[in-house]
Amino acid sequence: MPSGPVHDAHVVLPCPDLASALPFFVDRLGMRVVTIRPADSPRYAVVAGHGLQLALDPDAAVAPGLVRLRCDDPDAVAGGVRTLTAPNGTVVELVDADPPVVVPQRHGDLVVSRAAQAGGAATGRAGMQYRDLIPDRHGGRFIASHIAIPDGGPVPDYVHFHKIRFQMIFCRRGWVKVVYEDQGEPFVMQAGDCVLQPPRIRHRVLEASPGLEVVEVTCPADHETHADAELPLPNGRVDPDRDFEGQRFVRHIAAEATWGAWRLPGFEARDLGIAEATAGLAGVRVARRTGAAPPLGWAHAGELLFLFVLDGSVSFRADGRRAEALVAGDSVSVPPGLVHVLADASDDLTLLEVALPA
Repeated sequence: MPSGPVHDAHVVLPCPDLASALPFFVDRLGMRVVTIRPADSPRYAVVAGHGLQLALDPDAAVAPGLVRLRCDDPDAVAGGVRTLTAPNGTVVELVDADPPVVVPQRHGDLVVSRAAQAGGAATGRAGMQYRDLIPDRHGGRFIASHIAIPDGGPVPDYVHFHKIRFQMIFCRRGWVKVVYEDQGEPFVMQAGDCVLQPPRIRHRVLEASPGLEVVEVTCPADHETHADAELPLPNGRVDPDRDFEGQRFVRHIAAEATWGAWRLPGFEARDLGIAEATAGLAGVRVARRTGAAPPLGWAHAGELLFLFVLDGSVSFRADGRRAEALVAGDSVSVPPGLVHVLADASDDLTLLEVALPA
């Protein structure tokens, strides 16, 4: 029984004729009677089932309402009918309990996001401040966010997971303490560190330094976040190779990374291990300038090429477009087939690159 002054809760539905409505909720929807009155000529009832308690009240001056039942096999519940109407007018929708992740078709042009021109950040989940780096979301296929926790301290987060195709978090400034399902004790991400959050892995943000900044890239843009009140974290199990829908968790530690060649001359890069962990679905690298080199035109044929300037400055030049001077905090999302050049890079230029596929 719940603690505190509240015993339970009812969703009240108007029901002028209980005799006709009750068989619908009990026999057809599989609910059970909790309360009924009066005994000799019932007019009011409370029925329960599927996590709901419905009060069928003849005196309720409210709309008939809509009840959505999440089913493992909606077609099997009512013989293929997905929408039912109760005798009292309540509409009942039968939907998939766990629908597949829908990835919209990509569209959109070159997107340049400038930190200096950004408006007020939106307050998102757990009080975090979000700056949208791809406002057109490429038709809903991708979202990229520059997320900040200005004051630091404990984060009012909860154990949760995301229904996604791809999601990575890169720590740009400060530090953040996090914990993940099957990955042992909580750990601290420092600036330059990165994690791949595979689909449905339970996790929680615990604490952050003042001025924390992270960059997050996710596919699709509109995705579900589900709280999980049943699984405590840490969960007492360590399985770093666990498969989460074809991906495994990655924790990249910048201080332990090695550098190698990048796709452009005059740069080197460290690979964050995400290509291997996603079987080539996505690749994430940090690139930095190493010396002078002639600008090289390049284009991609994939879904996404996203560049975020971590430090320094660079000129982004694309065919038929004016040059874009990018500084720290700016980003660019490059459409496929657009030949572009990175030129006039400062000595301290460092870039975060996210590419799908790897």
